[in-house]
Amino acid sequence: MTGAAGGSASVGASGVERCSEPLGTVAVDDGRDQSWWGPFMARTQITTIEPMVRLVIQQSNCFVITSLGNNRLEGRMRGMVGDMRNSGEFRAGSNMQRGQRVAADLFIEPAILFSNQNLGGLGGGIGGWGGLAVGLAGAAMSQSATSVTMSVFDMRSGVQVAASEGSATATNFGAVMGGFGATAGGVLGGYQRTPAGQATVAAFVDAYNKLVVAVRNYKAQDVRGGLGTGGGALRSR
Repeated sequence: MTGAAGGSASVGASGVERCSEPLGTVAVDDGRDQSWWGPFMARTQITTIEPMVRLVIQQSNCFVITSLGNNRLEGRMRGMVGDMRNSGEFRAGSNMQRGQRVAADLFIEPAILFSNQNLGGLGGGIGGWGGLAVGLAGAAMSQSATSVTMSVFDMRSGVQVAASEGSATATNFGAVMGGFGATAGGVLGGYQRTPAGQATVAAFVDAYNKLVVAVRNYKAQDVRGGLGTGGGALRSR
């Protein structure tokens, strides 16, 4: 599994939805405190999904990713910033001052609903693959399938903005890999080793592509009387 991204530039990401400009800044939940994480890790031996999710997001240029959402990463960065600001050992003009951190507009929560390695030889495809499914028709399914969701919340209001579901088998992984290109597999290479890993990557790409379309087309919901004021339509009944 390959691909790379830096700022608004990406390498080998034809299978991922792209945006001409970011839709906002995001924090990405690392998933480790979720109830599905322990059973999923024990079954698949996948130790983290966060680097994969972050790479897919940055490949798209649809969101600017912050360090928020990963408590371990955030703690380490805060410690290093504090050391550079307060130790007195760094050069004058290093400019490590307060007020420089970027806030997250949105919070993205990935979740794994289902992961199974004992499906047997089913034919066809799972999920809304569109162009990614070219060349896969009639292929035998791998022994692993994964179903995932991705949800986006507004950080200021706490309102859920959008949600999507993605499903895939390891067979779909080949199309995703081809979409990302063939140059930089450091982050995602480990997912190639098992059918569960392959299906997980493909399912999250499927879910993320749908999520981007939903966010692009987002129209805010409204409640009579105003959001969070008791529900005017219900009170009037």
